[in-house]
Amino acid sequence: MKSTAGFYYVRSEDGEITECRARGVFRKQKITPLVGDKVSIETDETRGTVTDIYERKNSLIRPPVANLDKLIIISSVAEPAPNLPIIDKLTAMAVDKNIEPVVVFSKSDLSDASGYVDIYQKAGIESFAVSSKTGEGIEKFRNIFESSVCALTGNTGVGKSSILNAVDPDLALATAHISNKLGRGRHTTRTVELYELFGGYIADTPGFSSLDFENIEIILKENLQFCFPEFDKYIGQCKFVSCAHIGEKGCRICEAVKNGEIPESRHESYKMMYDEVKDYKEWEH
Repeated sequence: MKSTAGFYYVRSEDGEITECRARGVFRKQKITPLVGDKVSIETDETRGTVTDIYERKNSLIRPPVANLDKLIIISSVAEPAPNLPIIDKLTAMAVDKNIEPVVVFSKSDLSDASGYVDIYQKAGIESFAVSSKTGEGIEKFRNIFESSVCALTGNTGVGKSSILNAVDPDLALATAHISNKLGRGRHTTRTVELYELFGGYIADTPGFSSLDFENIEIILKENLQFCFPEFDKYIGQCKFVSCAHIGEKGCRICEAVKNGEIPESRHESYKMMYDEVKDYKEWEH
């Protein structure tokens, strides 16, 4: 549930929290327990020891969490305007990690979000608008967490705190308190914690509002096409087997973009990401 300064706080099936250290063998194996891990522990009168870490379905470097079900990407529809390439990079990273992306457009009381929502719904990604002032989408936001382990990301100023306050005032107060206490943004701590929310969990981490996957979570060019769900039905239909889908003759994906079947903004983001990794070799990872 929480890790800080080499201590791990493990919740057992009966709800009891045990403060633990990790076995020394993990350090030799260069393995670190992560928040979200499923583990076995041994306990004595004062403290526990993490003895086994079960296989993870995914993990992230920043924030250092494991077994995420959903990454909730929040972007305001105005003030500031959406940064679609960043949203697309985050959705691709999530798909690559077997994490379900959810794109939420906040401040829908300031401007119509339907055009942005439509882009991601066409891509097969859950997306909707919310407003902390009118209450639009707040119930949908609550439902995201049901039986899920989630992390929240979004640029400063998109209204995450306002949404959390509308969803659950106690949660917003807790995260604000942690932000102030830990000096979020200055990376002064390695504390990561899961909070229970509506039958699921949300990861609260230092700097979770500024996740940086650009140079950390690399998607190899061979895998990139599979990280855009709207490409799936066209993959394998191109004229050339080696098609990179960036403008080649006979590319079925480029044709779909031209015909309006795939949003142009999504394809532009794909091309940008492909250009960033086209010379990257897997052995460099």
